[in-house]
Amino acid sequence: MVESQPKFFIPESFQGANFDLAAQIRMVWEVIKAPLIVPLLNVGVYISLAMALMLFMERVYMGIVIILVKLFWKKPHQRYKFDPLEEDEELGNTNFPVVLVQIPMFNEKEVYKVSIGAACNLSWPSDRLVIQVLDDSTDPTVKQMVETECQRWASKGINIVYQIRETRGGYKAGALKEGLKRNYVKHCEYVAIFDADFRPEPDFLRRSIPFLVGNPDIALVQARWRFVNSDECLLTRMQEMSLDYHFTVEQEVGSATHAFFGFNGTAGVWRIAAINEAGGWKDRTTVEDMDLAVRASLRGWKFLYLGDLQAKSELPSTLRAFRFQQHRWSCGPANLFRKMVMEIVRNKKVRFWKKVYVIYSFFFVRKIIAHMVTFFFYCVVIPLTILIPEVHVPIWGAVYIPSVITILNSVGTPRSIHLLFYWILFENVMSLHRTKATFIGLLEYGRANEWVVTEKLGDSVANNKNKSGDAAKKNNVIKAPKKTRSKFVERLNLLELGFAAFLFVCGCYDFVHGKHNYFIYLFLQTITFSIVGFGYVGTIV
Repeated sequence: MVESQPKFFIPESFQGANFDLAAQIRMVWEVIKAPLIVPLLNVGVYISLAMALMLFMERVYMGIVIILVKLFWKKPHQRYKFDPLEEDEELGNTNFPVVLVQIPMFNEKEVYKVSIGAACNLSWPSDRLVIQVLDDSTDPTVKQMVETECQRWASKGINIVYQIRETRGGYKAGALKEGLKRNYVKHCEYVAIFDADFRPEPDFLRRSIPFLVGNPDIALVQARWRFVNSDECLLTRMQEMSLDYHFTVEQEVGSATHAFFGFNGTAGVWRIAAINEAGGWKDRTTVEDMDLAVRASLRGWKFLYLGDLQAKSELPSTLRAFRFQQHRWSCGPANLFRKMVMEIVRNKKVRFWKKVYVIYSFFFVRKIIAHMVTFFFYCVVIPLTILIPEVHVPIWGAVYIPSVITILNSVGTPRSIHLLFYWILFENVMSLHRTKATFIGLLEYGRANEWVVTEKLGDSVANNKNKSGDAAKKNNVIKAPKKTRSKFVERLNLLELGFAAFLFVCGCYDFVHGKHNYFIYLFLQTITFSIVGFGYVGTIV
């Protein structure tokens, strides 16, 4: 009996002596595109449109509220009791509460003098003020410099204490928590926190503490950040635009509607009793400030944002420092949301609508959806629809919604309105890292608890440029090509360059075969991804 041989039917396009590889790939693509790729991409479009609508509604809601706040809401000193604190002829300074100022530091060689000096110049009775420098530096030279600076101010009669720890356990949260345990701060009622690059004005405490004194239900008074180096380069201008919207709109809306917003970690004054009631500082995420704020809010405490109370600070001026900062700011909230969402749901001390605001608006839309829709929709889904014309993206989702969102985002920094289009392109690039960090936080793996202190340069940038230029003239110094090449390689960001190549291919295809003229956007986005990929965004002035 002859065993029958299996028969294989090979499509005609595959036949031939040499089996053309390109033809095979095209054939496989045609086989899987209709039943698999197109439905999947359609699902991606629907999900992206849903996320875009959520973000759109959130932005419109905040836009309406901020207009109402500016036009009709009473000012903070009208909504809350505010009695300026003055010295009493009989009681002296005893009517001033004792305030603790904490300045956490870690190898802050360039800025430690600025922050310590600003804290020591605060207009507050010296016998009612305790300044605590929490130095976690690992560089012995820097530690010595910081300690010497503290001793210099102490010799002038300032009540300043230089505090160190055995280990950096808990990072910033651990340092702040350890500082509150000291016996000499037990009699302090309030604590003002300033990062090492922050420079509060002398009247900072006099303008913030009275709100806490006169309103026992307020736990936190948050000031606005201002940036001393916002004009240093294009990177700092982009950051200023994002952060100005955060303070001008998000913080103001949260304060006016629900007396809740995320503590920014610095330039704020806390009621120490509220910190203790909320469970103190915790280091379970990289956003210990937001963690404390949410827990305090769930216990019924109110927060107040003062937009006219400002503290100067420094923006990261290098792409590497900015990326580390954005990883922490994106990963931390997502990780905190994972850990606290059910605690918020079960809480019985706050009203239902505040729970909805915290879970949906504060966490889900702003901390998760905002990153994901920017990256997936505008950098992945729309470019893929060019390669797969069977999938259609409605113009209202591709053009109208992002245009309105962009216009609403621009209200924070009117002076940079001419940079708005490039800001969109830059935010799309950074959404790649924010989305990745968000997933890391939600899934709690890898770098979920990585803490990298943001590099601060102080006034050293301009000084170093001048010094290096003078030194080069005097010594006729020429940099070696080998070092330049090394720095160039270190600047490369392969992920961005990969996406630049992908978008370039999509743009070329749309230019030749497309009907929507997306190639203009895609080529501009390719350029922006390339600039970031080659690490030059921080050098563009």
